[in-house]
Formats: sequence, structure tokens, C-alpha cells
Amino acid sequence: MNRVSALLVGALAIAAPLYAAPQHDHAAHAASDSQQAPAPSPRWATDASLRDGMGRIHQALDELRHYEMGHMNETMAQDRAGLILDAGAYIFANCKLPPQQDEVLHGMLVPLLAAAQKLKDHPQDMAQVAAMRKAVADYPRYFDDPGWTQDAVPAHPAHN
Repeated sequence: MNRVSALLVGALAIAAPLYAAPQHDHAAHAASDSQQAPAPSPRWATDASLRDGMGRIHQALDELRHYEMGHMNETMAQDRAGLILDAGAYIFANCKLPPQQDEVLHGMLVPLLAAAQKLKDHPQDMAQVAAMRKAVADYPRYFDDPGWTQDAVPAHPAHN
């Protein structure tokens, strides 16, 4: 099983219990992060469900900056990872995008959820916070979401 497939299986295992019946086959998006579509012009519209879920992800990632700086304990960081997992599952369950947009979004969510689960399981693994930011870094390039800008989730180095 290649890395992308393994991440997809892990992300779906996390998200699946949170909703009863997926609306489509998320496994079809397995290759999306290696074959990402060029950024659209204009950017794709977002609906309320996408803005809500991604807004919660944005907030949790922003709060994890405190963890990177040593100002948040592991339990709180695990809580933020759980919030990201919940928001990702919410987006999967409420996914109502055209196929190309859906594929691009899923190419971001799968590695995001995999990194969030790893941080929740191993909170000392700070690299997972950077991996989560990397996973959603292109979201504002593709989607017109007023809650996100091109530099909405820049990586900040931790300081001791």
C-alpha cells in the first residue's frame, strides 16, 4: 500500500464513524495530492458547511501555535487535534462540491486528518502541526473563503 493510500485509509477510518453513509467514494481521491489541479480563477465558491468546517480547522491550527511555543500542554493540543478531526469528518459528511473541487478538497483533508490523528495519539510529535498546516496551505488558493487568506496559516518556528 503506498503512502497516499495509507493516509486515506487512516483518515477514512477516523471520519467514518462520525457519519452513517458517505455521499460518495472518498477512496477515489487517493491520488489527488500528487495530481493537484491548477488554481482556478476566480477561486471556487464555498458553502456554509465548508466555511464552518474549515473555519474550525483554521481556529484550531491557530491555537496550536501556542503549543509550538510551549504555552499549551499536551492535553490541550490533543483537544485541538480532536477538534480538527471532528471538523474534517463534518466536511466529509456534508461534502456537496462538483467533482474537481471535491477531489482537491479531499487531497487536503486526507493528510490533514492523518496528521491530526498522529498528533492526538503522540502529542510530543510536533512535526504533525506543521504537517497539518502544509495540508491546508493551498486551501485559500482554490477556495474563496473569507475566513482564509493566502497567508492564513503560515508556519511559525517554535521557540523555547
